[in-house]
Amino acid sequence: MRFPIPACAIATLFLCLLSRGAPVAAQTKQPAAKKSDAVAKVIIPYVTKHCVMCHGPKKKNADLRLDIFKDEATILKGRKRWHEVLRMVHGGEMPPEKQPRPDLKDTDAFLKAINDIFIAADTTGKRDPGRVTMRRLNRAEYNNTIRDLVGFTDFRPADDFPSDDVGHGFDNIGDVLTVSPVLMERYLAAAETIMKNSITVGPPPKPAVEVTSARFLQPSVRNPDKIGRFRSITEAKGTLFTFFKVGREGDFKARVRAHGNQVGKEVVKLALLVNGKQEKVFDVANSSGGKFGRSYDVQVHLKPGSHRIEAMFLNPYADPERKAKRALNVEAIQLEGPLDTRPPSHYKLLAHMPGASKEEAAREILTRFASRAYRRPAAKAEVDRLLKFVDLAQKNKESWEAGIQLAMQAVLCSSKFLFRVELDSRPDSKDPHPIDDYQLASRLSYFLWSTMPDDELFALAARKQLHQNLKPQVIRMLKDPRAAALTENFAAQWLHLRLLRTHAPDSKLFPDFDEALRSDMIRETELFFYAIVQEDRSILDLIDSNFTFMNARLARHYGIADTNGNRLYQKAKVKPGTPFPGRFERGGKSDEFLRVTFADDQRGGVLTQASILTLTSNPTRTSPVKRGVWVLDQILGAPPPPPPPNVPELESKGQLKGTLRERMEQHRKNPSCANCHARMDPIGFAFENFNAIGRFRVQDEGREIDASGVLPNGQKFNGPKDLKAILMGKKDLFSRALTEKMVTYGIGRGIEYYDKPAIDRIVSALSKNDFRFSTLMVEITQSEPFRMRRGKDQKD
Repeated sequence: MRFPIPACAIATLFLCLLSRGAPVAAQTKQPAAKKSDAVAKVIIPYVTKHCVMCHGPKKKNADLRLDIFKDEATILKGRKRWHEVLRMVHGGEMPPEKQPRPDLKDTDAFLKAINDIFIAADTTGKRDPGRVTMRRLNRAEYNNTIRDLVGFTDFRPADDFPSDDVGHGFDNIGDVLTVSPVLMERYLAAAETIMKNSITVGPPPKPAVEVTSARFLQPSVRNPDKIGRFRSITEAKGTLFTFFKVGREGDFKARVRAHGNQVGKEVVKLALLVNGKQEKVFDVANSSGGKFGRSYDVQVHLKPGSHRIEAMFLNPYADPERKAKRALNVEAIQLEGPLDTRPPSHYKLLAHMPGASKEEAAREILTRFASRAYRRPAAKAEVDRLLKFVDLAQKNKESWEAGIQLAMQAVLCSSKFLFRVELDSRPDSKDPHPIDDYQLASRLSYFLWSTMPDDELFALAARKQLHQNLKPQVIRMLKDPRAAALTENFAAQWLHLRLLRTHAPDSKLFPDFDEALRSDMIRETELFFYAIVQEDRSILDLIDSNFTFMNARLARHYGIADTNGNRLYQKAKVKPGTPFPGRFERGGKSDEFLRVTFADDQRGGVLTQASILTLTSNPTRTSPVKRGVWVLDQILGAPPPPPPPNVPELESKGQLKGTLRERMEQHRKNPSCANCHARMDPIGFAFENFNAIGRFRVQDEGREIDASGVLPNGQKFNGPKDLKAILMGKKDLFSRALTEKMVTYGIGRGIEYYDKPAIDRIVSALSKNDFRFSTLMVEITQSEPFRMRRGKDQKD
């Protein structure tokens, strides 16, 4: 009998929809306006001389007027816009190239005056950790949480859910993770399926039996179809064997079906071996007509993997008078099991104290399960409500296990499971204060692992010691294999790797691009990022490094291996236990990924990896614009504004002639395009030696490639080596850009101006600690936006 749970469904849907309401706003209270010598003597004169002509009452480029800011109060009120102004001026992008360049001393004084206002406000005002967002588990988090909550390793129920919306570049942003009616239906169906597969109600199914018949046993024969029902062994210690693959640990029955051909006084002796170990010796009955063999089996405990089951003949004998030989005639070798067909999750979920009554056991089981599912101790009233499902099942003459199954199904439908709810433990506090330890445990685990907290985090939270032990826990968690989630969920979105899965280069122009090469490209970048995490390398290696990971196919694509796959580079195998197992394993040496060291500086870092070069190209050619935008946004954190309306694509301008660079220069003559393209195009041209699928070249359309360029601030370069050297000189810009992306991913909301003090401290700590990846993660988890929440009077 199935128990629909309409009350659970309706209540959950209501709670889920209610939770999507507008979050409580928050922002620091601005100080009263006051006169400032810096505003009157530095800021206003600089703006009037260099900015107002384009950002004033007559002309409002980018919908920005700077003449209206007359004192510190108005500057603080428009702080978000002023941060963009500071970035543009500091990067040399403003004033525009055609305008007179300000004196460097004047620019430094202007930047200092603005920053001093912000620093003073941050120092004297309350720290603002920002608003707390209520976040639904996204698909990856749901799958991982079910894996760790129930114990499934090969079941991904959320793969059937609708795709998650993306905000600020990531799919774990609270404001966009809505709940649609379709998703609610999938939640209910998934909960039923999960619990049905986790707990066995009623008699367990019969064990599966795998059979290898005589003709297919090893040693193999040339013509198995000519073999009859039996194969005979007559020589001493002669064997027939086969291999069975076991998926889960448990007790099995290894079985040989055979009969004997008795000659002499002794009966036929059979030894049954498992993985080379003799388990038992049997007396084999003599043939009775020779049609069917009898079963001889032994119970063994096997772990996952391949296992050899073997039949050995022990006592050969030949009767010279009768000219007959004693023989063991084998019909088949079988493996039955696991004998207990209940899944491991059945015992894990239903474990309870020995001797407990059904009522006591149910309370213990549901308290434990709900506490882990809600990621905090379940209240007695919450458990009492769950126990009613057990009572309901028993009143309907269903088993106790059916009631537990139904109660757990209700837990998986609850908003307390589906959402990461962080209630304020100090709602009357006017000042910022720490979130509680259980909330911090969830923030940590979903940030670093994309799953629920483990036992160690729960134990520290229960003792209220997690805040004091943040750093060692972060270091521990980064070394855990589950930290591969940072690669799969953060890096794949930050670097836009997921776009490569649907990118389609022209098959006529690039016939070598296929699904295997696409997977290799993605795999290289995943392994590279994961190495930076696991080895605690400098984040600057992402810009430039002397190593990467590749197989023979990718090496040929890069032109550093011959067509036979002979490796022409220094190598070291990928460490055992590297994550993403099986995703790209297709067999053969060409699929073996190795850690390689480059012999030259043509490549290095993510900028010159085929994955990035391909996804930032068009299907038929390279795109300096896309590549330039990617570097500005993902590496420097300075994305250009969207293109103005009604500007045609480059390909649609039939009147443009010449090489790609010449056509781009003609395109830039449009005044509405010039300013942004002056930032994007030179960066993109640095990578023109790499074609639309990342292969190195020296010519395009029969002409030598010009990979030189000049940045808006006058810095010149020629090719990716020079550009990477310039980017390495912008360490603080890159570390700030990566920090902002990682903080956004970690806290589930966009960066606001009140996060700047925390970002500044993280960037400062990075520069003092050789830009180590662990420093980035430790500092983020110790920052106010990650571990604090606002007081009741703080608003946006």
